[in-house]
Amino acid sequence: MKQSSPPWLYVPTLYFAEGLPYVIVNTVSVILYKRMGMSNEFIGLTSVLYLPWVFKMFWSPVVDVRGTKRRWIVCAQTALALLFALLGLSIQTPQFVVLTLALFVTIAFVSATHDIAVDGYYMLALDLRQQAFYMGVRSLCYRLALMFGQGLLVVWAGSLEQSTGSIPISWMLAMFVPAVVFSAACLLHLLRLPCPGSDPGSAAQQRGFTNAFMTYFTQPGIVRIVLFILLYRLGEAMLVKMAAPFLLDDASAGGLGLGTAAVGYAYGTAGMLSLTAGGLAGGWLIARFGLRRCIWPMALMLNAPDLVYIYMAAARPETWLVYVLVSCEQFGYGLGFTAFSVYLMYIAREPYKTSHFAISTGLMALGMMVPGMLSGYVQQLMGYTAFFTLVTALTIPGMLMICFLPFDERFR
Repeated sequence: MKQSSPPWLYVPTLYFAEGLPYVIVNTVSVILYKRMGMSNEFIGLTSVLYLPWVFKMFWSPVVDVRGTKRRWIVCAQTALALLFALLGLSIQTPQFVVLTLALFVTIAFVSATHDIAVDGYYMLALDLRQQAFYMGVRSLCYRLALMFGQGLLVVWAGSLEQSTGSIPISWMLAMFVPAVVFSAACLLHLLRLPCPGSDPGSAAQQRGFTNAFMTYFTQPGIVRIVLFILLYRLGEAMLVKMAAPFLLDDASAGGLGLGTAAVGYAYGTAGMLSLTAGGLAGGWLIARFGLRRCIWPMALMLNAPDLVYIYMAAARPETWLVYVLVSCEQFGYGLGFTAFSVYLMYIAREPYKTSHFAISTGLMALGMMVPGMLSGYVQQLMGYTAFFTLVTALTIPGMLMICFLPFDERFR
């Protein structure tokens, strides 16, 4: 392999670029549409934007055998820069809804393809020792992208709303920021990414993809595993689309009436720092005590903090307390999601670990998409307090499935 740059020069930027479009499509879009006056029912239906991440496993062989991962990365980042610029321009048009939805779908498709290329490149460009060493770095930089997207970007959009007095202009300018980021990322990676000698894959890898599906869906306990993947985040799938609208809606609609910048601070700064701390703590606990002993308490930590939304809907606390409560919920989510991610890695079996993990994450995205699509209708029907009570109840099936999961020697 021709190695021209050490991994610390490109691993952080690759995984920041992987996380940014994901959070904009699935989280920042919710705030954008809410500020543009769209209903909660419509916002819930935007969960369909998860589809490219659900189905990316089906076109991953194309990325494997057509061209190099490096070329896919650079081309995808070029496309994302252009698409975000077009997204910004579309916000002020009369066809705002149709154009932005079409662009979000396209961005999601390109981003999912970019994810395949980046993860494949990581395994080609780094040896096993480096892959283990940089695992924490890639995770941290991915989370920094989430913080940047749903934190700093949203806060800046909120500040522009106040200074310009125009919501469309503010969000147009905000969407130009990722366009600039991806333009810089494309140029950087064009110059800095090494060219792994084993890239692209062989035709045998393409044939092996069918075997990957067969070995995944014939492993012992697969029905219980799939049900666990689909149900573990059921409550969260309903909550995630309605959390920001709840904070933004005024009191007459049952919300807290916070501004755009305040929501950015709640989720993108205080919340994201807590999420990162929870993820780091979860990784240390699993390494120290093993997944088998940690998965139950971590599942409880993922779901029990959903109770804070019932409290906020009933008590309407001060803004500073909202920050604290959201941070607690996000810390628990960081713990619980870490246990879930480790389980998905453990059930990925040789020689198809990458494909097995892609299948698992596709099922995970499906489990997030379908409930999310219904969340807006359910919330409008029930009101926020009853909706958050239902969300808490829906966390129970996923936790109960832990009792039926197959555990072997890998899980300690």
